[in-house]
Amino acid sequence: MTRLPLAALLAASAATILTGCGETATLPVSAGIGPNPALPPPRETVIPTVNIAPARGWPAGASPVATPGLAVTSFADGLDHPRWLLVLPNGDVLVAETNAPPKPKDNQGIRGWVMKQVMSEAGAGGPSANRITLLRDADGDGVAEARSVFLDGLNSPFGMTLVGNDLYVANTDAVVRFPYQPGQTRITAPGTKVVDLPAGPLNHHWTKNVIASPDGRRLYATVGSNSNVAENGMEAEEGRAAVWEIDPATGRHRVFASGLRNPNGLDWEPTTGALWTTVNERDEIGSDLVPDYMTIVRDGGFYGWPYSYYGQHVDERVTPQRPDLVARAIVPDYALGPHTASLGLVFGRFGALPARFADGAFVGQHGSWNRRPHSGYKVVFVPFAGGRPTGEPVDVLTGFLDQDGNALGRPVGVVLDGKGALLVADDVGNRIWRVTASGP
Repeated sequence: MTRLPLAALLAASAATILTGCGETATLPVSAGIGPNPALPPPRETVIPTVNIAPARGWPAGASPVATPGLAVTSFADGLDHPRWLLVLPNGDVLVAETNAPPKPKDNQGIRGWVMKQVMSEAGAGGPSANRITLLRDADGDGVAEARSVFLDGLNSPFGMTLVGNDLYVANTDAVVRFPYQPGQTRITAPGTKVVDLPAGPLNHHWTKNVIASPDGRRLYATVGSNSNVAENGMEAEEGRAAVWEIDPATGRHRVFASGLRNPNGLDWEPTTGALWTTVNERDEIGSDLVPDYMTIVRDGGFYGWPYSYYGQHVDERVTPQRPDLVARAIVPDYALGPHTASLGLVFGRFGALPARFADGAFVGQHGSWNRRPHSGYKVVFVPFAGGRPTGEPVDVLTGFLDQDGNALGRPVGVVLDGKGALLVADDVGNRIWRVTASGP
């Protein structure tokens, strides 16, 4: 009789336990979408609901499904966990190929070991490429025919922004500035650290994004929490669950907004000039809670984490409580569905997409592990009018899950290219997808 290694036995046992326990959503995903999402009572279970979509990648010739009126093609493939994108003024596309850094103090113990197996099955267990790649479509046919390693030796890079000839990269532990000249295909000059970002051996939410103010005088960086609901103590959350404002000239910084469990996407709404972010909310209180969301980032605003969610809905797991903070917690502007893992964010404009996509926000929904059935795993468009969301999201790209619940791909970052087409980073499919109108 063949004996399985202990690790394999543990993995099999963990998978059996986790997939067999937990609970199932009682509401459709749509109930947790919009300005007034349904917020049923929390449902804690001894073993949290785990519903992973195993990462499989795209079969030859397969692609996501574009909504009627749109077409999707592959802009680039053969990448290594492409997560975030930046389009340069000359049309070149930078893609951060990245994964989590070593986190020796995160997910410790039996539960931590199980969660590591779960994340590995979801396609997030490999080492980070730690590089930014440049993609160039010189002939304008919608396919990148040239690529080069633009920057390497980075530390789990994620967000990127360009101000004049200064390229800022958000590593997991610092914002770094590099000199950039239009048209160059590789940067060899050393970077200059602008400011340290919270990281360390725990570093639970490791992705850090960065965006510049329209005048380039300030940077704004996202820093996710170091836990689900502060179970590691608030001392581990110093400067986290926040959006920072940074002076790039001096590195001076302050917390611009707080109580945001895991903010990722950042973009400026073109009508009002307001800064918006996408936020991943907390886990393990049921498949119907808590909706992820997008919201205006208000200077000095507090959004509840970890003490409450969606305003004054207190999370009883957190002790001691802070009723003074709960009392001023801001209700987010627009819910994006529970456990959708809404990451990428970019506002539309007129260009290569139909006019109905010119006013509103594209959101890349990576899909999470804590809901049964699955939610997310698609790209949606939230229509806006007068700088505010109006109506239900429209599916842009679907088909990232096959009929057996496997993940063929998982959308992350979204940007508009020089022609106004939508580019989508797919970190399981290892591709960049390009979405345009299907006709003239």
